[in-house]
Amino acid sequence: MKWLLEQGLDLEMTKEDIGLIEQFFQELPEKALGLGVRVLLAIVVLFLGLQTIRLLRRLVEKSLARTNVDRGVAQFLDSLIKIGLTSLLLLMIAISFGLDAASVMAMLGSVGVAFALAMQGSLSNCAGGVLILLQKPFTIGDYIIEGSKGQEGTVIEIQLFYTKLRTADDVIITLPNGSLANHNITNYTTLETRRMDVTIGISYDADLKLAKEVLLGVLEREERVLQNLDKKVFVKDLADSAVLLNVRCFFLNETYWDGRAAVLEGCKLALDENGIAIPYPQLDVHMSAENS
Repeated sequence: MKWLLEQGLDLEMTKEDIGLIEQFFQELPEKALGLGVRVLLAIVVLFLGLQTIRLLRRLVEKSLARTNVDRGVAQFLDSLIKIGLTSLLLLMIAISFGLDAASVMAMLGSVGVAFALAMQGSLSNCAGGVLILLQKPFTIGDYIIEGSKGQEGTVIEIQLFYTKLRTADDVIITLPNGSLANHNITNYTTLETRRMDVTIGISYDADLKLAKEVLLGVLEREERVLQNLDKKVFVKDLADSAVLLNVRCFFLNETYWDGRAAVLEGCKLALDENGIAIPYPQLDVHMSAENS
């Protein structure tokens, strides 16, 4: 009797399970249609939201351009708006699928703490970007050398986490803002002019006064040299194999590299024309004969 009751109970439970399965398949088309509609609406909302964010970014960019805001600040705000509004849009879409807003916020808080611990370097870069924009050690278009690895170039972009430099040989270098904010930065573009100091060695047998006159004449003939600023040639050091002369002059920032190359070439040609040698490093070895 007990066995029959158990079998009858099992049979009854099986019928209930079958009924639930039949009900599930009966409601499946309706639920699938509802889910498909919600997914389609989510895609539409995502598309329209991204377009709206793009439009808002353009409006903000134009507004900042009319107020003559620094380009670095404009790029930083654009990155911040893009990340913030895109995150808010994705949160709204997630809530529309039935996720509880409080649960989502609590989950995001927990994820945020874990993310912050794991991404300390990125947060440092973000803070460094803010410091760079506030303190302005450099701006877009400045030629800088960073102190950690000595990399240099023209600043072309200041983003939320990174700054991009274009080198003289047309290579893009991406540097973390945290490193830039925590190391020395040499900015060659803050002032309108830039001084050139190059060292040229001449032979000890050469006429020193003539060599100085020849090199100074090169500076006076070069049109890119700023003639109203200090320009001179003086003895820098008496080295082992040569008398080292320092050639000093000033250029405008935009003409520095071309002017420097022209002055170096002119100095070499002028010294050759006047018979003034630029010696190679030499080592004199004296040998004495020993009596056997």
